[in-house]
Amino acid sequence: MALVLANGPALEPVSLEEVKAHLRIDHTDEDVLLAALVTAGRIHLETTLGLSFLTQQWILVLDQWPAQQSVSLPLGPVQQITAITLYDEDDQASAIDSSSYALDAISQPSRVVWRASISRPRPGRAYNGIEISLTTGFGSNAVDVPQPLRQAILLLVAHWYENREPVALATEIKEVPQMVSMLTNSYRRVRL
Repeated sequence: MALVLANGPALEPVSLEEVKAHLRIDHTDEDVLLAALVTAGRIHLETTLGLSFLTQQWILVLDQWPAQQSVSLPLGPVQQITAITLYDEDDQASAIDSSSYALDAISQPSRVVWRASISRPRPGRAYNGIEISLTTGFGSNAVDVPQPLRQAILLLVAHWYENREPVALATEIKEVPQMVSMLTNSYRRVRL
C-alpha cells in the first residue's frame, strides 16, 4: 500500500501575516524562512496525525483488495472518493462504477465499503493494480482548519524560529513545546 499526493493544498492554514504577528516581527527579512517553516509545520503535523488540513487530492495504491469488504483509508478527513481505477495485466486502466461502492466517512478511519450485492473485480496486475483517488481535508480555506491545529502550527513555527539548530552540544536540547501535543491530542487516531 502506498499513498501518493496528486495535488497539494492551494494555501497554508496559517498566513505569513499571522505568523509575523505571533512572533512580533515587523520586517520582511525572514519572510521566506517563515513561509517555509509554516509549510514544514503543516506537513509535520499532517504526517503525525494522519490528516490533511486543507483540501488535497491523494491516490491510495494497493496490490490487491483486503480480505474484508472495505478498504480503510489511511488519511482523513475524507471529503469524497473521486475514482477507483483497476489495472489489467496489460497495464490498461478501467474505472469502477461509483455505484459499486460507498464512502463511510463516519468511521475512524474512513473507509470505502462495497455494496453487498457487488463482488470486487480483481486487478490483473500483480503489483499496484488498484488506485483509489480521494479528496481529503477539512476544507479549502484556512478558517476551515480547526483552531487548535492552526495554533499548533504557530507554536511549531515559533519554536523552530527560535531554535534553529536541532542539537546544540554542551547545552540543553530544546524539544517541541508540550502545548503542541496538548493541542493535537484530540485529533490523533487511536491505533490498536
